[in-house]
Amino acid sequence: MIRIERRAATGWTDRLLAYVLAIAGGLAASALLMAVSGADVVEGFSALAEGAFGDTEAMRQSLIAAIPLAFTGLATVAAFRAGIWNIGQEGQAFAGAMAGYWMSLQLAGVPGAVAVPLVLLAAVAGGALLAMLAAWLRTRCAVNEIISTMMMNYVVVYLLSYLLAGGPWTEAGSTAYHQTPLIADSFHLPALGGVHLGAVLALAATAGLAVLIGRTPLGFELRGLGLNPTALRFKGVDVGRTVLAVMALSGGLAALAGASEVFGINFRLRAGVIDGLGYTGIIVGMIGALDPWGTLVTALLFGALANGALYMNVLSDIPSALVPAMQGILLLFVLGASVLVRYRLCFRPVGETA
Repeated sequence: MIRIERRAATGWTDRLLAYVLAIAGGLAASALLMAVSGADVVEGFSALAEGAFGDTEAMRQSLIAAIPLAFTGLATVAAFRAGIWNIGQEGQAFAGAMAGYWMSLQLAGVPGAVAVPLVLLAAVAGGALLAMLAAWLRTRCAVNEIISTMMMNYVVVYLLSYLLAGGPWTEAGSTAYHQTPLIADSFHLPALGGVHLGAVLALAATAGLAVLIGRTPLGFELRGLGLNPTALRFKGVDVGRTVLAVMALSGGLAALAGASEVFGINFRLRAGVIDGLGYTGIIVGMIGALDPWGTLVTALLFGALANGALYMNVLSDIPSALVPAMQGILLLFVLGASVLVRYRLCFRPVGETA
């Protein structure tokens, strides 16, 4: 008879080995997918690596692509570690970009040293408020947050479509492009070594979230909410307040992804530049084992994949659409590894007791 049993506590070396083997297995499966599609596997991976790490410019672009994924991945960590299934990182990233852009309209002529922090604060507030609405629906109306956050994604996207498709934010004479006018230079995120300020903010957010989860009272409540909310309630913790705080944190982090793309890269608000960041961030957070530092490393990997995919599509006959398939394969392998680290299969003769 086959039984599934929980393993004894495993060390970090065992977990690291399991995840390294999972990534290697995911890459091997991706190579098999390339081969089945008739593509040259060596040529494809060579082009992917060259596009991601081939020179200084390629590495810079890979880092820039990783920044928003780090934010949405960290948003996933904050919510999922608390047992809150926030699927609204996409909408919260849009809300952050929209709130930041709205604030930029109110601050016309304000010096950049003042304008940039206010725009980022407005973006965080926009994403946090949207996430807190889902938290309120969960705590007060017993609405499942998976449903509410998913539906809010569509509400926010369609609201932005109205604003950009002939609405009040549409650039004059460019209704076909669904975009705002270029924002003033004073609102651009400062560049540091060829990479915008978002890189520093992502690193600071990673360190801050790691400290918050591991060393603060809110982090204790967050972890307790994910492990045993009933016990947390008996300890005297206001679980509803904790849910609101965690969702505000998650939404604020996701909002920085949208703000970093608008004010650090594109310098105008367009729906297309934010599409997919939230959903990919969920994958990044899961592959990062819901650990802030693991999520940052995974974001760097996925940023390299996204940037290398463009090069791969140019230099080989492999479509860039293969990259999302590779991301999904990696997610399946890593999730499998996380289960195997915690559980094991035991084979016992029929009738034998444990």
